[in-house]
Amino acid sequence: MSKKKNNGVNIRSGMDKDSLREDIKLHLRHTLAKDEYSTTNWDRYKSVALTVMDRLNDRMLNTQQHFYKSDAKRVYYLSMEYLIGRLLDNMLVNLDVRDIVAEALDEVGLDYEDIREHEWDAGLGNGGLGRLAACFLDSMATLGIPAIGHGIRYDYGIFYQKIQNGYQVERPDLWLKYGNPWDIVRPKVQYPVEFYGNQGTVNSSNGNVHYKWENTHRVKAVAYDTPIPGYDNGIVNYLRLWKAESSAAIDLKSFNQGQYIDAVRDNQLEENISRVLYPNDKVFVGQELRLKQEYFLVSASLQDIIRRFKKMSSDFTKLPEKVSIQCNDTHPNLAIPELMRYLLDEEHMDWDKAWDITKNTMAYTNHTLMPEALEKWPVSLMRNLLPRHLHIIYEINRRFLNDVKIKLGDDKNRLSRMSIVGEGENPVVHMAHLGIVGSRKVNGVAALHSRLLKESMFKDFNEMYPDKFTNKTNGITPRRWLKQCNPKFSELITKHIGDDWITKLDELKGLNKLADDKEFQKAFADIKVENKKRLADYIKENNNLDVDPNSMFDIQIKRIHEYKRQLMAALHVITLYNRLKENPDLDIAPRTVIFAGKAAPGYTMAKLHIKLINSIGEVVNNDPDVSDKLKCVFLQNYSVSLAEKMIPAANLSEQISTAGMEASGTGNMKFALNGALTIGTLDGANVEIKEEVGDDNIFIFGLEVEDVEQMRREGYNPWNYYNGNEELKKALDQIRDGHFSPENKELFHPIINALLHEGDYFMVLADYEAYVKRQEEVSELFKDQDEWNRKAILNAANIGKFSSDRTIRDYNDEIWQAPEIGELKPE
Repeated sequence: MSKKKNNGVNIRSGMDKDSLREDIKLHLRHTLAKDEYSTTNWDRYKSVALTVMDRLNDRMLNTQQHFYKSDAKRVYYLSMEYLIGRLLDNMLVNLDVRDIVAEALDEVGLDYEDIREHEWDAGLGNGGLGRLAACFLDSMATLGIPAIGHGIRYDYGIFYQKIQNGYQVERPDLWLKYGNPWDIVRPKVQYPVEFYGNQGTVNSSNGNVHYKWENTHRVKAVAYDTPIPGYDNGIVNYLRLWKAESSAAIDLKSFNQGQYIDAVRDNQLEENISRVLYPNDKVFVGQELRLKQEYFLVSASLQDIIRRFKKMSSDFTKLPEKVSIQCNDTHPNLAIPELMRYLLDEEHMDWDKAWDITKNTMAYTNHTLMPEALEKWPVSLMRNLLPRHLHIIYEINRRFLNDVKIKLGDDKNRLSRMSIVGEGENPVVHMAHLGIVGSRKVNGVAALHSRLLKESMFKDFNEMYPDKFTNKTNGITPRRWLKQCNPKFSELITKHIGDDWITKLDELKGLNKLADDKEFQKAFADIKVENKKRLADYIKENNNLDVDPNSMFDIQIKRIHEYKRQLMAALHVITLYNRLKENPDLDIAPRTVIFAGKAAPGYTMAKLHIKLINSIGEVVNNDPDVSDKLKCVFLQNYSVSLAEKMIPAANLSEQISTAGMEASGTGNMKFALNGALTIGTLDGANVEIKEEVGDDNIFIFGLEVEDVEQMRREGYNPWNYYNGNEELKKALDQIRDGHFSPENKELFHPIINALLHEGDYFMVLADYEAYVKRQEEVSELFKDQDEWNRKAILNAANIGKFSSDRTIRDYNDEIWQAPEIGELKPE
């Protein structure tokens, strides 16, 4: 491909400093129409983003043409959430030109660090699910797998969290306020998405009866593409997000008569489908708009997939050979009846052939062990919104239950447990059951999680389909979560073991031999303190609180939920506070306990936990008796970019969920990769992290899954723990009596009621003593900085298994079986 040159500079394609510098200047003047007198920080940021997009678009076109010419099998990743965060740094790291761009900017008097701070996080996800999807896209591109992510382009992402007087207050997330330079609108790539109507019949010429969906209401799905570059390999995949637009013209008659609201009302209602991301509180609540969103994603994506397939073949029996669709959680599982509907109604295929194609094309990832979080859509709602799909689901279920009777016997209780459509006065469609029955493979996301799926939640299904369930332990991309967010540590690693670790994370094992090296330990420790100073500056600026970078940074960051047990960490802060009040000279390691995370707007208890943490901080941080040894702070508006500041600064990673409740976790992996030690329960991926880093390099405590189950069976009495531990009793009494809420002494009574009078379902009190004792060991170890750093280095060295590259290769080897081209040289 020829490149136009200007004085030897490759305009819009060169990766050298001169080409990048000149393109930035050209975009500023000719694309944005700004000069040195009118330009703003946003303009400068956008000119850099547009310059990067020039390079990405060039590579994306080459990549897609290569996949098309080779007729490669494609992977389609369907997810309602993508928590992609800021993209500038990520794009430049993967193109391997971050330092070059920084130099180019410096030559025109601009600071790269300042410019990248002006990008708004793309918060199109609630937490781990969406962040995992973003990591997976990065790894698919890095491995060279022909893959496209599909999602929704929400106008408003996860809400912006303000902390006012200690309370969470939600504000709209205006991530598109100034536009998004990273997406490419495809106005010609649009599909009709149907809702409502009824199921009709058509008699064909051969006498067969075919069904059709008629009298529907139509919405348009318009495609917006974001390039996803692999790491330094010339490959650029993309994420396709769908925006809802009205398919009807404005009612001009109403408008001319002055009835503006009537004229635009229907258009606005249709466009509401992609208006806002639903905040997830881990308890499923059926809402029509949410079901509309899920079908909107599925319908548009499948039309896109089928269009691309039909360019190469009209033989749908080959669909599983050319297409693999991965459903990220139950949300996209409507793809199963939607693909059946297309094959039956549009291609007029017989049921058995259509079903064989469908179940060999689909795969489903389960992300939860909590039954209350599994989607169960009311039949009445689905009958109204998706009548044809409900009919297909009923037929899938009828045939499935017949198969169960043949294979496992006519056990009414078993049939009831396994039915896709629930029974009773208000029947529901179990979306997880639909996903299991209609997929070739079903996977959990950690070894423990996958085992529990087979042994408990989906035991009947595992007996029916013993080869269907598999494990795919989650992973994180080392590009963003080490090279990008912790550049000094990355440089140190590369200096000693080379840079192969960036795409082969197991290479970090080369650090094992350096864990006892005093020079390497010192370099590691200096970098950690530098990262902590950066976070301390952020805390000072945003919370007006001075924290000591030499204290232990004890960090818990994740969604605020009772099962994640931020409350237990808060009780530990109170315990340390009480100990220091009784003995100010107590010899403990100085500690700064840092929380961040969002509670779903309707999750009253989680929001009260945020208030409690902030109230504890108010007392602790303003008490001169303890202020040199203990601080407690809650950082508002947790996001990907805030995580990028917090994770490299952490000494201790809190992963303390009730055993059997966290499917995997990925924060645990990010912390360990950046040289933090973990305190945690044997839950989720903690189990496998322990296996990798060694028992001596992780602080495991508390009840295990079987202990929790046994205590629930035999009867768990939280009062026994309250009465049996004086420090716990004192902490709970202080919360109850208003020590941390003198303005309203009854403010935290609901927390005490949940713990003592309502059974303490998440067993905070049962694990408290073991947790506090383990924290004492943490404190003692931190006093010995050489030994602490040795263990921290060993954590980073042995975390290579948890690269998302490994996870994606596992998916591809067992489920997708698409090509991995690895590298594609630019033309």
